[in-house]
Amino acid sequence: MKTILIVDDEPEIIRVTRGYLERAGFRVVAAGDGTDALAVFRREEPDLVILDLNLPAPPDQEPLDGLDVARAIRRDRGRSSTPIIMLTARVDEMDRVIGLELGADDYVPKPFSPRELVARVRAVLRRAAPSPDNGGLIRAGQLIVDPGRRLTMIGGRSIELTPTEFTLLLTMARAPGQVFSRAQLLDALGPDHEGLERTVDSHIKNLRAKIRIAPRQSELIVTVFGAGYKFDEQD
Repeated sequence: MKTILIVDDEPEIIRVTRGYLERAGFRVVAAGDGTDALAVFRREEPDLVILDLNLPAPPDQEPLDGLDVARAIRRDRGRSSTPIIMLTARVDEMDRVIGLELGADDYVPKPFSPRELVARVRAVLRRAAPSPDNGGLIRAGQLIVDPGRRLTMIGGRSIELTPTEFTLLLTMARAPGQVFSRAQLLDALGPDHEGLERTVDSHIKNLRAKIRIAPRQSELIVTVFGAGYKFDEQD
């Protein structure tokens, strides 16, 4: 049974969301602020985190909003690739972009449909699951991608990618030289993934940083201006 961590300061949202997720077959744990969220995350090791961006600061403690929690999760050794779905009532698109740049896999604006949120959870977990059809290892220079085990290695060391990052890398690496538009890359994430084409840029930025071997290394993922991105297979 998959465990989902819900982080939100509104008890009613936790209550309703917990009910829908439990009926869908998930185990649910919850936290109401950033400090508690990180404690529960490290104790329970959830399979996915639903994270409200706008979290209050507990009395007499340093404030930890949703972006701070996301940063801490992405720095957590061994658990940094845990999928994150952001909840946000903020209307400023930049807040969402910042969240995506921190490695969130998807976002759901408030108010939201609990059924839609359950569908998003299932979609992100599907992207995180090993593929039964591995299609063989993909090698490009010092980069190795193992689709079956959803494993990425660069220079002999394992790289932790979020489910979204891995799906984007695999999509492009399987067709080196082919130019993918942002719309095509969004489509590759599946019909349950809804996002702006601009969010692809945030995921690609994170992906490039993770698979870069050296500061002056030529990029494996190349921007084709006015068109999108392509994977540049290297010897």
